[in-house]
Amino acid sequence: MSEEDKRNTFPQQAEEQEIDLIELAKKVWAERKLVLKACGYAVLIGLVVAFSIPKEYSTSVTLAPESSGKSTTGSMGALAAMAGINMGTSAGEDALSPDLYPDIVSSTPFLTELFDVNVKDDDEEIDTTLYVYLDEHQRAPWWGMITSAPFKALGWVVSLFKDEEVGGDGTLNPFRLTKNEADIAEALSKRIAVSVDKKTGVTTLTVTMQNPLISASLTDTVMYRLQNYITNYRTNKARHDLVFTEKLYGEAKTNYTEAQGKYASFVDANQNIILLSYRAEQERLQNEMNLAYNVYTQMAQQLQMAKAKVQEITPVYTVVQPATVPLRPSKPSKVMILIGFVFLAGVGSVGWILFIKDLIKGWKKQTTI
Repeated sequence: MSEEDKRNTFPQQAEEQEIDLIELAKKVWAERKLVLKACGYAVLIGLVVAFSIPKEYSTSVTLAPESSGKSTTGSMGALAAMAGINMGTSAGEDALSPDLYPDIVSSTPFLTELFDVNVKDDDEEIDTTLYVYLDEHQRAPWWGMITSAPFKALGWVVSLFKDEEVGGDGTLNPFRLTKNEADIAEALSKRIAVSVDKKTGVTTLTVTMQNPLISASLTDTVMYRLQNYITNYRTNKARHDLVFTEKLYGEAKTNYTEAQGKYASFVDANQNIILLSYRAEQERLQNEMNLAYNVYTQMAQQLQMAKAKVQEITPVYTVVQPATVPLRPSKPSKVMILIGFVFLAGVGSVGWILFIKDLIKGWKKQTTI
């Protein structure tokens, strides 16, 4: 193709495309009443949907943990070395990475421990446990009853042909939850979100509930439960060492007291005797008392160091943003719902005018021939 032919072809294609777009725009403009009517109905439906969805309130707290790289081998480590204790940070203390915090909060044991938390609203119309609140006091859209009705009927029919489940003893067993308990735990898991900034280690905890006061109070509870879980995990070995050291300290104190008593009784009973056998026994008892005293003082030092180590490795969290009662609901976003419905109605009506309507007319003509 020559250069002149190309120059003649491309302007023609551009002109035809422009003419097609103008024709399509005229076609839509001619049916503008249909588009406006569809958008008007969409606004009404969007308002009904937006006001039918229950309000949800979200409360967030921000925690900044202390640096995990802090060494425990400073001046306290020097004192511990004198007492024969290694105060260095063990490898297992930092095994609980902040990346695992979301998994901890969504774990079944953590969630089931929240079931007995007491919750109440401003008007005190709700004053019960979290489990009962999620089970009996949750509002749902009106269409939820319609969509769930067939499944409930199917479940009722199936239950007629199944053996009756054996009831438990009324106590919560995280190892074997009932269906209702498992459903409540899953619903609670979806309402608690934890995000961790990998660069700074800042942890953000968000709890969403249908009542603002319950949302704020439960956020505080989950925050302290998470802190206690992490603290117990990281200080577990140190606390076990402390208990063992306290046991050894008690035994050493008892042995020293007994050795001291035996030595004092022997000396009191044999003050005027100068026989070598008595002097040898007295020296033996004195050596036993001194040895028991040395062990007792050493264990006393180790006990103080064990207590200091528990305090030293206990993580400290700074609450950057505390929990406050939210004033506005976080969802649903009524504006976005309206925009979405209007957009879908506009696109659907334009698609009907440009494509579907012509396809139906062509199909009718073919069937009539």
